[in-house]
Amino acid sequence: MLQFGLRLGARPRQLVTTTPRPVPLLKALMADPETALTKISTDANRANLAPGFIEALAHRYGGSRLGRQELDGELIEDRDDGLWKREAIEAVTLRVTGPLRRIVVAVDPPASAGPNACCGIVVAGLDGAGRGVVLADCSVPAASPAAWASAVVRAFRRFDADRVVAEINQGGDMVGAMLRSVDVALPVTTVRATRGKYLRAEPVAALYEQGRVIHAGRFAELEDQMCDFGPEGLSSGRSPDRLDALVWALTALMLEGAGEPRVRGI
Repeated sequence: MLQFGLRLGARPRQLVTTTPRPVPLLKALMADPETALTKISTDANRANLAPGFIEALAHRYGGSRLGRQELDGELIEDRDDGLWKREAIEAVTLRVTGPLRRIVVAVDPPASAGPNACCGIVVAGLDGAGRGVVLADCSVPAASPAAWASAVVRAFRRFDADRVVAEINQGGDMVGAMLRSVDVALPVTTVRATRGKYLRAEPVAALYEQGRVIHAGRFAELEDQMCDFGPEGLSSGRSPDRLDALVWALTALMLEGAGEPRVRGI
């Protein structure tokens, strides 16, 4: 209705200030070529806020959808055809987990070492109740083979993992050789994708729907890929590297069931 008030004067204009919620009207305004769009985070207004206000909100909501919306000014929306929804992921996010029976580090090597390339590295475990627990997203962008191999080994040692699961579609035998060049004793299982990414991700998404997977923290970039992944891939057209690593990790833990269990605290 406010638009009808813009009918007098040489150049009538209106100013809209709002939290970026993904409602149709706001998205239409943002997409209008006549709209001058300005984004600002709460941190940019720090000088006008009470001391400790931003830190308190960041501690409570940091990394969550609400925090990214309210504090960072991001417009976050789910795809209608996406395999995951943000509300569902946030509902299974816990800060503390109990003893884990098995831990794996899954790696999806990049096809190249360009500035837009990212090596997906996800750590996940299996708890005493048989649930999958996503422990960390250790993915590294724009990394050389030596750099991402070192990141995999650091994650393996940090979480006292049992095994590394590495996809070899992009690098073949070079992937295992690169990992063992950093740690010759590294236990590596190589896997090769024979089905499309969406078909491989569907059974893992079903585990989430069944309440069989939890997250031990907030992993914003990984969750972005999960919620933007549909039958045609990511909206950006880029490789879902972090998601691929997640799929390999949970497939190895829960859909193939290989490996000897052992109990440790985490």
